[in-house]
Amino acid sequence: MALHPKGFDLSLQRITRLLEVLGNPHQKLPPVIHIAGTNGKGSATAFCRALLEAGGHATHVHTSPHLVNWHERYRIGVKGGRGRLVDDAMLADTLRRIAAANDGQQITVFEILTVATFLLFSEQPADVVVLEVGLGGRFDATNVISDPAVSVIMPISLDHQAYLGDRVELIAAEKAGIMKRGRPVVIGHQEFEAAREVLVDTAERLRCPTTLYGQDFSAHEEFGRLIYQDEFGLADLALPRLPGRHQYANAAAAIRAVKAAGFDVTEAMMDKAMATVEWPARLQKLNDGKLLAYAPAGAEIWLDGGHNPGAGEVIAEAMAAFEERQPRPLYIIAGMINTKDPVGYFRAFADIAEHVFTVGIRNSEAGLDPVVLAHAAFDAGLVAEPSGSAIEALQEIASRQLPDAPPPRILIGGSLYFAGNVLADNGTPPT
Repeated sequence: MALHPKGFDLSLQRITRLLEVLGNPHQKLPPVIHIAGTNGKGSATAFCRALLEAGGHATHVHTSPHLVNWHERYRIGVKGGRGRLVDDAMLADTLRRIAAANDGQQITVFEILTVATFLLFSEQPADVVVLEVGLGGRFDATNVISDPAVSVIMPISLDHQAYLGDRVELIAAEKAGIMKRGRPVVIGHQEFEAAREVLVDTAERLRCPTTLYGQDFSAHEEFGRLIYQDEFGLADLALPRLPGRHQYANAAAAIRAVKAAGFDVTEAMMDKAMATVEWPARLQKLNDGKLLAYAPAGAEIWLDGGHNPGAGEVIAEAMAAFEERQPRPLYIIAGMINTKDPVGYFRAFADIAEHVFTVGIRNSEAGLDPVVLAHAAFDAGLVAEPSGSAIEALQEIASRQLPDAPPPRILIGGSLYFAGNVLADNGTPPT
């Protein structure tokens, strides 16, 4: 981080040069499932991993950003078991070799980290790689993969407009850049017709075998079960362990992607994957940890790193569903970075949240000032005030708790970076 620029410089020239010096490790990988999208790509990655591991496949997984530790970006596959995060010695050795190969040339942090992905995954045996895109698609550093087993495009909405454009069709065109001629494509649920059309048109132009959510495969809840259906038939599964109705479509896209990548998928594998899938800071309920001591007794605490208007809508929908089942006052503790649309995010909660506390983000030059963020929440129709930390906000909520009132529901979110701060404070980093 001290040596290289932290921002994005969307080009493939630098990473291609460095990979060539290292012997092109990206060309020596097992089959790659390449996943892009504005929202849901992390969840789809988690579902793919759970499904493949349920089938006994050694599965390398790349995700970004990390929440607490850099190692979270690299999960090394284990045959017949749960993948493990890369250890210190292996990661340090990999980064030293990359630095030597780069020889002082200009390159960004994310490009270095992506080269580490390819070097690590090419040198450790596995059956498959699940590769999450960092930003966009067309010029993302991961897009040096020329022959993916399948390209997956998850829901597209407005985010990173400075880099990707200010209309969903422009963003869709960037995400569609991971599609490769003649290679299978799976298109997840798309709220915006304009985005859907761009994705389908691109896939057709590249003559990619394409399956589309809602047309070729789907999932819905029925009698407390998840019903998945595609051209191969119907499966009756446990509901996903990840809360929220939006996860049904994410799970469906992952199932269809693993099939499109050429893996046999049984109903038993799917059922086990729904029960074992894990994805920290995506509607994660904090059941233990240090922070619970600061909250009112009996409070529900949910953590979600969603940070754009599209994410706000699905999180708010989940909170409303929780409210239907068990009414509680909803408080929000939020931290966000300055490249996002805070008013658009908060607007989704205008009718359901009691109060918002805004907090700064540690170790981020891009964190929004809590006062500015509180004004954004106010502009979205919410009652809001700045707070010194998540702990101080929890203490303030506890001080307002009346003896005969139901314990509150507390949503902590607005940024994956903020979610990382919270997991670190709670003593529960991802493993």
